[in-house]
Amino acid sequence: MVTIRPAEPADVDRARRLAHDAYRHYTERIGRPPAPMEADYAAVVDAGTMWVAEDDGRMVGFIVLLDTDDHLLLDNVAVDPLAQGRGVGARLLALAEEQAVARGHDRIELYTNEAMTENLDYYPRKGYVETRRAEQDGYRRVFFAKSLEGRSS
Repeated sequence: MVTIRPAEPADVDRARRLAHDAYRHYTERIGRPPAPMEADYAAVVDAGTMWVAEDDGRMVGFIVLLDTDDHLLLDNVAVDPLAQGRGVGARLLALAEEQAVARGHDRIELYTNEAMTENLDYYPRKGYVETRRAEQDGYRRVFFAKSLEGRSS
C-alpha cells in the first residue's frame, strides 16, 4: 500500500536516484539532462517542500510543491519507472490539490519539457490546461494550470 509523507533528510539520496531513473530516458530527446536530474534535493528537503510516496518502505515517487503569491507551483513530480501505472503519480497530484486548497490557492501550475511528450498527454487527462510554451533556463517548456475554484479546505 502506497503511503505519502513529508520528506526527511534520509530521503535525499533515494530522491536523487529516483529522479535519475525516472528522467534519464529523456536526456537524449532533450539533448541534456532534464532539470530534475540536477536538482538540489538536500535543499528541497530542508525547505520542507517535498513529499515522498512509499510502498513497503521503498520510495516509489515524490513531489515538490512551492507556494507563490497566487498559486501552488508543482515544481517536480517523479515516479519510479518500476512503479509506473499503479496510480502513484495520480496520488501525488491529488496531494498537490489538497495542499493547494489547504494553503488557500485556487490554482496549481506546472511545467514540463516539450520533449516529454508522455506528460503532454498525461496532464490534460488530470484536468490541467496548457497555458503557454516558452524557453526557460535553456529548456523548451510547456506550462499548464489547473483551476481549483469552488474547492474548499
